[in-house]
Order: sequence, then C-alpha cells, then structure tokens
Amino acid sequence: MQDTNCRVPNCQAKPYAPAGTQSVCRNHFLQFLTWRRRRGTQMFHKYAGMPMSDRDIVVAEWIKTIRIEEVPGASESNS
Repeated sequence: MQDTNCRVPNCQAKPYAPAGTQSVCRNHFLQFLTWRRRRGTQMFHKYAGMPMSDRDIVVAEWIKTIRIEEVPGASESNS
C-alpha cells in the first residue's frame, strides 16, 4: 500500500484498508462496507471474488454517492 491519502477526493486521512487497487481511510472503508451490504448479500460476497480491475469499477460507483460534506477534513487525518 503506497497511498499517502484516502482515495476519496478531498480526503486527507491516512489510508486504512484497500478499496480496489487504492486505499481508503477508516471512516470511508466502513461507509463502503455499509454501501456494499445495502446493495444486497449477493453483491457483498461477489465483490470478494472480483479481480482488482472490476473492484475499481465498484469503488468508483460508490465514490459517486459520497456527498462533499461527508469527506473528513485534515483535522480527522490524525485519527
């Protein structure tokens, strides 16, 4: 993991877990898991077997659902 910041635009938090070929911070990782679960059990389990290129597509779709005010500022990056 060579990312220095969360993959979500404007988020300066440190990477926590992979989301496709890049990483997201802890808060966004938890939001991503919740989003996947809401899409259904089949989608949640299917994601685990996807190649990284397909995971990137799913992550990009999720990122489009994030509102700007949900992106943590630099003050949360020390968490």
